[in-house]
Amino acid sequence: MEQKDFNQIFNEYKNQAEGQARAEAAQETQNGKEKIVAVRKNDDGDIIAFKTESGRELDYLTALDEAKAGLLAHVDVFHKYGRDIIRSEPDGVKENNLDQLPGF
Repeated sequence: MEQKDFNQIFNEYKNQAEGQARAEAAQETQNGKEKIVAVRKNDDGDIIAFKTESGRELDYLTALDEAKAGLLAHVDVFHKYGRDIIRSEPDGVKENNLDQLPGF
């Protein structure tokens, strides 16, 4: 029976997926969706505002409306705890996760 290196196979899969995710992320931005480049957090570490690549500063509710309308790249809106929440799109690219973005 052939010996398989499961770690190597998984790492190749993961690297391939990350490349595809980056290509899809670039395409999404080219389709007119604005990218979030920075976030503002409160003292509890909750994200309370967003800054886009064009320099617009969006409060949470405005960003939520724009995300629901499909105007913001790399984010999803989901309903939890009785409210809508903005989160990073699970695309395998850690650098564009909202928690990883710089503050403003």
